[in-house]
Amino acid sequence: MEKIHGGQLLARALRNEGVDTIFALTGGHIVPILDGCVLEGINIVDVRHEQSAAHAAEAYTRLTGNLGVVAVTAGPGVTNTMTGVMNAHYAGTPMLVLGGRHPIRQEHTGGLQEMDHPKLFGAITRFADTAWETARLADYISIAARHAFSGRGGPVFLDIPLDVQAGMVAETTPLPEYYRPTEPAGAEAAVIEQIVLTLANAERPVIFAGNGIRGSAVKALVKLAETMNAPAYVNSGARGAFAFGHPLLGNRARSQAFAGADVVLALGVDWDFRTGFGQKIAADATVIQVDTEPTRIGWNRPAHQAVVANPGRLVHQLHEHPSLAYEGEREWTTGLQTAEAEKLVSANAEADAESELVNPQYFGRAVGEFFGRDSIVAVDGGDIVATTAKWLQVSTPGHVLEPGPAGTLGTGPGFALAAKTVFPDRRVGIVFGDGGFGFNGMEFDTYVRLGLPVIGVVGNDGVWNNIKTFHKMFYPDRLVATDLGRRPYHSMVEALGGYGELVTSAADVTPALERAAQSGLPSLVNVHIEETFRASSNYSQ
Repeated sequence: MEKIHGGQLLARALRNEGVDTIFALTGGHIVPILDGCVLEGINIVDVRHEQSAAHAAEAYTRLTGNLGVVAVTAGPGVTNTMTGVMNAHYAGTPMLVLGGRHPIRQEHTGGLQEMDHPKLFGAITRFADTAWETARLADYISIAARHAFSGRGGPVFLDIPLDVQAGMVAETTPLPEYYRPTEPAGAEAAVIEQIVLTLANAERPVIFAGNGIRGSAVKALVKLAETMNAPAYVNSGARGAFAFGHPLLGNRARSQAFAGADVVLALGVDWDFRTGFGQKIAADATVIQVDTEPTRIGWNRPAHQAVVANPGRLVHQLHEHPSLAYEGEREWTTGLQTAEAEKLVSANAEADAESELVNPQYFGRAVGEFFGRDSIVAVDGGDIVATTAKWLQVSTPGHVLEPGPAGTLGTGPGFALAAKTVFPDRRVGIVFGDGGFGFNGMEFDTYVRLGLPVIGVVGNDGVWNNIKTFHKMFYPDRLVATDLGRRPYHSMVEALGGYGELVTSAADVTPALERAAQSGLPSLVNVHIEETFRASSNYSQ
């Protein structure tokens, strides 16, 4: 009877799950896993740091809807993924970390990198375990995937002893089938009618969409807003659902919309620090909150109509309901459109203001125009990302790759790696703060080695600006560890074999980005921007 090793059985199970690529950093404890992927035709993308591999796996899930997978060696290989796992946990992103583990025969003997890894992951995964039997490796993958895609979704961890990976099983070992739901949960008809009644009677409705809007639900969301003639705001995975410039898409007046709304339809969003903990919504407004995760409903803000359902599925149930059609102009919507236009005029005026170095608003506008509607853009930083995000024009949901509520720095290189792997013909960029670049900028070596022309741009003010703001508010006479200095990050990328350019004037930003694109190389444009003091900080909200 023909036999295969455990690594190949595991790879077959991954392929059965829809995985065509894994992200990895090699190590002795995962050699059979990597060999199995080679034998089964699964692409292996190897990186310079396991954190980037974990971030890449998360982005792979976001971009494809399939399970993102990272494979790393035991001990420090596993622990280096924990930041990426934490980020996926808070963002509600399914992904699988495969960790090597010392052989069973070395248990409690002090073998190389001997650790009981699953105990480390209990607080930041939906499932964490060790696969002890070669013949059950495919079962373990199905169990892990089922947990990963449950509820909102989240990361899972599985480590596999080296001798289990190398063990031999029958080539005909069956793979599990039909082991997780294929249809997202919707709401009952009576619940839909209650929501329709509330929305139909609203005079000042607002739609606020986050995660859970994928595939055909994107068009349904836009149709719902158009049917109701209601202003819509998006964050997280829903960014890009409305094409740039859509008249109902709000960008700069969200707080005003929340303060004046009488009904808010919240689809897969959190009332956390990014949304003022829900307190920016008018006290007497009715909140309809829809989420697959019951524990998120009513968190920080009462949910008057609380619906446990997939937001995308529920939008499908709503978007063509005849009772929601609003004829003519809605004064509320027109007023918010006017407010948005006025704020844009102010932002353009700020961008056009003269400055010694590049104005951050000018930087954001130029970068947004350069990447346009069809690029995939990872954002990796603090204040410069907050500024640039309002200027981005990306018009495909999920193609603005932001870290989410964890606020993790260092996500950009891994996110962009996955994007360029999944969509090799698309323009893929990273917007860095200079602080963010310092975490995983060495992945430009990976881009060079793999021939991936990712375009990076750094808004370099030489400080940890968000933190410096915080220090100034609390201890203005004792600023500690807030300054970085302006470093030649572009020269580092050049030295690795990419294209690098320094920019110190506004007029040169766009031409430098164009030259970077024309180079056909992994590139980094290092833009010296003005340091700005912000009157508010995420810490003070």
